[in-house]
Amino acid sequence: MTNLPSMDQWHLGPMAAFDLETTGVDVESDRVVTAALLRVDSEGRPTLERTWLVNPGVPIPEDAARIHGVTTQRAEAEGVPAIDGVEQITSAVADILADRVPLVVMNAPYDLTLLDREARRHGLTPLAERLDGSIEPILDPLILDKHIDRFRRGKRNLTALCDHYDIEHGGAHHAGADAAAAVAVVRRIASASTALATMGLGELHSIQVRAAATQAASLQAYLRRRNPSASVDPNWPIIPAASNN
Repeated sequence: MTNLPSMDQWHLGPMAAFDLETTGVDVESDRVVTAALLRVDSEGRPTLERTWLVNPGVPIPEDAARIHGVTTQRAEAEGVPAIDGVEQITSAVADILADRVPLVVMNAPYDLTLLDREARRHGLTPLAERLDGSIEPILDPLILDKHIDRFRRGKRNLTALCDHYDIEHGGAHHAGADAAAAVAVVRRIASASTALATMGLGELHSIQVRAAATQAASLQAYLRRRNPSASVDPNWPIIPAASNN
């Protein structure tokens, strides 16, 4: 693990956030449709806002289009070719992490793994390889919220977290609004936990790796009550490609 800067009260400093909307929920086969990368200063004011509309090169299922609002026809008419979009997105995310800016990604293994597989699909250099294998520091609201409030009942999706932390969401399943909301949630989580707020970024990243594994094991045990073969991948913030396992 690389040495990350120690930053007391990191949640009061600059942050970035990344979000994807896609053709489905399978990280191995589904494709990027829209993406957003947001960078904010210590006051939460945007200093960088980038969005992408991508033509995934495959039909967008109606169920997915109903969620994020992008149809196959719109993606074909307005979207950049997938290879260009994936390269631009991967490069922009790599630049943020190379600067050691904390990057907020809700349910990071989904977005970061799908982006990794898209890069490989198009013969591009994946994010991890651009960063010498070090995809950090990542801040995952889902992992952090479960870590500090393990037994709270109810949903833990981004909309539910916004409701719980009293944050106004600008529009669920809109990549830009989701990114902004995720940053706000992370700030509130840190404000609720002095231990997290005063932790160095390297230690915070490591805690999430361990917490994600613990949470995955717990979910897997629960699912196996009905399905003995149920499996939940414990890897965080990215699921390694099969060739790397």
